[in-house]
Amino acid sequence: MKTLFAALWACLACAAMAAGPEIHLPASWALAAVDEAVPPPRAPKPDLTREIEERKSYAIPAAEIVGFDFLLNQFDRHFIGDEYRSNLRSIRRNLHSSWVVDRDPFVVNQLGHPYQGSMYHGFARASGLGYWEAAGYTFLGSAMWEIAGETTTPSRNDQITTGIGGTFLGEALFRMANLVLEHDGLPPLWREIAAAATSPPVGFNRLMFGDRFRAIFPSRDPVYFTRLQVGFAGSAGANDTGVSTTRLKRSELLTDFYIDYGLPGKRDYEYTRPFDYFSLQATASSANGFENVMTRGMLVGRSYAEGERLRGIWGLYGNYDYIAPQTYRISTTGLSLGTTGEIRLADAVALQGTLLAGVGYAAAGTIRSSDANDFHYGLAPQALAGMRLAFGTRVAIDVTAREYYVSRVGAAQRGGHENIARADAAFTWRIRGPHAVSIKYLGNRRDANYPDIGGRRQQRQTVGIFYTYLGHDRFGVIDWR
Repeated sequence: MKTLFAALWACLACAAMAAGPEIHLPASWALAAVDEAVPPPRAPKPDLTREIEERKSYAIPAAEIVGFDFLLNQFDRHFIGDEYRSNLRSIRRNLHSSWVVDRDPFVVNQLGHPYQGSMYHGFARASGLGYWEAAGYTFLGSAMWEIAGETTTPSRNDQITTGIGGTFLGEALFRMANLVLEHDGLPPLWREIAAAATSPPVGFNRLMFGDRFRAIFPSRDPVYFTRLQVGFAGSAGANDTGVSTTRLKRSELLTDFYIDYGLPGKRDYEYTRPFDYFSLQATASSANGFENVMTRGMLVGRSYAEGERLRGIWGLYGNYDYIAPQTYRISTTGLSLGTTGEIRLADAVALQGTLLAGVGYAAAGTIRSSDANDFHYGLAPQALAGMRLAFGTRVAIDVTAREYYVSRVGAAQRGGHENIARADAAFTWRIRGPHAVSIKYLGNRRDANYPDIGGRRQQRQTVGIFYTYLGHDRFGVIDWR
C-alpha cells in the first residue's frame, strides 16, 4: 500500500513539474528561512487525556440531548407547524412505522439536520466521551427526534444526515473549538466566546459545569493551515438547457473559511484517533446564503513515508458535503478510501494534496425551481482530487476537483440520475505577514436526466479576487526533513 501511494504522489509531482524539473526560487523563500511569515516555535501543551477520562460522564450528554430535543420541539410547534405537535399517540405510531424518505425542503434536510446532529455529537464530546461513543449518542439522538420530535413518519434520509453526517461536522467543530481554547494569543474571555460560537456544546458545558469539563482536548499540536477570504466574484460564463424560474446574480460578495488540520509531516504527531486529520470549508454568499459547507476527516488509517521527500497518511475517510451555488444543489454523507500527503519537490517547493474515492448517500437537484422540494435522493459514487503547490511561504496554487454521480439506487422515487462536477483553482500571493491576495476560479456543471422532464445541463463559471488572511503556519508546510 505504501508503494501504491508513493507512485500516486510521484505522478502528481511529475504533473506539477511538467514545465521543467528544476525550480529555482529566491533564497528568502526557503521553507526554513526565518522572516515575518514563519511563526515562532510553540511550547508543548500538557496532555490532559487522563484527566478528561476520569471526569467524563455518560449521563450528562444523554440529559442534554433530551433537553435540547424538547426545547427544539417546543420552538418548532409554536413557530413552525403542527407536524411538531408530537404526543404519546404519534410516538407509538412512529415506533411501529416503516421508515420513509421525507420531502422536507432541501436546506432543512441537508443543512439543518446535520447541524442538529453536530449538537448531539458536541454534547457527548464536551462531556469527555470519545469519538465513537459520541457517534453512538448522535445516532440515538437523531432516532429519538425522528420518533418523538415530529408527528410525521420517521425518515431514513434524516437519520443519515443527522445521525452520521452530524458526527463528521460535529467532530470538526469540536476540534476547532478546542484549538481556539489552546490559542494563547487571544484573551481568555475571547477564547471562550469564540469556542462557544464554533461549538455551542463546548461553551455550554464549560459554563455550566465549571472545572469538570474545562480540561482542553489534547490536540497534540497538529500542523494546520487556515485561510479566511473576503472578496467579489463575477460570472465568467453560464449555460442552462432547462427552463429556469429565477435569474442568476452575476456578481456576489463571498466570505470563505478553510482549515486543514493535522497535515502530514510532523514527526511526533500520530494519527490514532478519528479526525486527527480533517479539513473543513464554509462559504457564505450574498446571492444565496450558505454556498457550501464541506468537511472530511480520516476515521481510521495510518501514516507512511518514502525516502526523505514524501510523507502521508492513508485510510478510511468520512465526509459531509453541502454545496448550493446559484444553479444546482447537492449534499452527501459518505465514506471514501484515500490518502493525504506532501512531497517535497525542492527546498522551497512542496506539493500537498488529497485523493479520495468512495460512495455516499446524496440529495441533488436544481436550485432554480419554484419547488423547494425539487430534488432527488440516491446512492452516489464520489471522487475528490485536491492539490496545493506551495512555493516557500510566499505563493500557493490550489486546485480541487470533485465529482458525484447520484444514481437511482436507494430512495430515488422519480427514477433518473445526476452527474455533478465542481472544480476550483486559486492563486495566492502573500504580501506581508498574514496578508495576501487571491485570484479564484470556480466551475460548476450539472447533467441531469429524469423520465418526466428529460435531460438538463447547467453550467456556470465565476472568477473573483479576494483579500486573504493566512492563519497558522501560513500554507501548512513545515521543514520536516
